[in-house]
Amino acid sequence: MFPNLITYVATTDATVTGNQMTGPIDDGLAAKNLAPGRHYLDSGYLSAARVVSQAARPGIALIGPLLADTSAQARAGAGYARAGFAINYDAPTVTCPQGKTPASWTPCTQRGSTAIVAAFSAAGCGPCPARSLCTTSSKNRRQLTVPPRDLAEAQAAARAAEKTIPFQAGYARRAGVEGTMHQAASHGARRARYRGLPKTRLDHLYMACALNLLRLEAYWTGTPLDRQRTSHLARLELSLAALPRINHQDHFPVAKPPEPAILCGQPQRSCHL
Repeated sequence: MFPNLITYVATTDATVTGNQMTGPIDDGLAAKNLAPGRHYLDSGYLSAARVVSQAARPGIALIGPLLADTSAQARAGAGYARAGFAINYDAPTVTCPQGKTPASWTPCTQRGSTAIVAAFSAAGCGPCPARSLCTTSSKNRRQLTVPPRDLAEAQAAARAAEKTIPFQAGYARRAGVEGTMHQAASHGARRARYRGLPKTRLDHLYMACALNLLRLEAYWTGTPLDRQRTSHLARLELSLAALPRINHQDHFPVAKPPEPAILCGQPQRSCHL
């Protein structure tokens, strides 16, 4: 098996999200004739919109889990998250788990992206016995944000693929990527040692070259890489365990309690180890 090597380095401001860098990273690799056939990503670098836009660019397949629904309804697990609503884009309408339909279906733009807001009426949600599981709105009604059809279909297909054995077996390859990033982080990649983005980027480039040399040397010599993380507390515990143990009674036998000593006019207790 070939070693995992760093093929691209991108240094950005901290406010730039991983999802924003997926396209530039693939473009940068393609410009160097290093475009991968399959790009394994974690959920921070992937979204339904990214999957749809990447489908229009043949050559690189994005593989990874989408971000999970973190809404209160999804965390409750009672079936009232957005996935529990039946969406009909042809009608268009939405049907809730209790069989209610919204009073309005309004296309809009949220955070620069196209979306649809389906608002249920207070008359329908107010007397609903499951209202506390569905919404905590002071208006006593549920308001659901629905993605466009192409994004919804891409999201449903991606979530279904995540549960298959071939996907999980293929995505297991990313464990080596996580090990590579951990090695970079352990060498100080998470801390900027210089002021300014250009100097920090140059530092990251030098670090990536050095890590690649370390990994190639380990590969050529058959030296296994340390793949387990040891916390500072665990390292301290191991160092203390390595110290020779002292049998206190063998080295310092005590026949009887010592008499108090007088120092500077105050009684002090002697300390016996």
